[in-house]
Amino acid sequence: MRRRFTQRGDGTGAVAEISVTSLVDVAFTLLIIFMITAPILQGGIEIDVPEAASGPLSASDALVVSIDAGGQIYLDDVPVTYEEFSAAIEAALERFDSDNVFIKADGDIALRLALRVMGRIDEAGGIVSIVTEPEPRRRP
Repeated sequence: MRRRFTQRGDGTGAVAEISVTSLVDVAFTLLIIFMITAPILQGGIEIDVPEAASGPLSASDALVVSIDAGGQIYLDDVPVTYEEFSAAIEAALERFDSDNVFIKADGDIALRLALRVMGRIDEAGGIVSIVTEPEPRRRP
């Protein structure tokens, strides 16, 4: 039902309606922009973690240590050497409420480096969890 508001008494006046076409166009444009930029804004270090039987991650406030394919160690997305990592891990664990440390290690790195990093985290009092991709489900 439309209400008509007239300026003159003869019944011919302007119809007071709000056109939402341009509002819908702007809303859809913003939606498309956010859909495109959201994955880009996640950032982080690109690590190709190995596939293994695993469950979901449980803590969102855990410290993340990443090791890329070249052996570069990242402490919360900040590149560090092993010596800097050894000195900084205790201070980093004190900043977090949780002692959980997630290790995202590239599947192609030497196990020796990953074990050294895990050993240093254990010495600093952290609880190590290894991040993996879940294995694809096999059908019988």
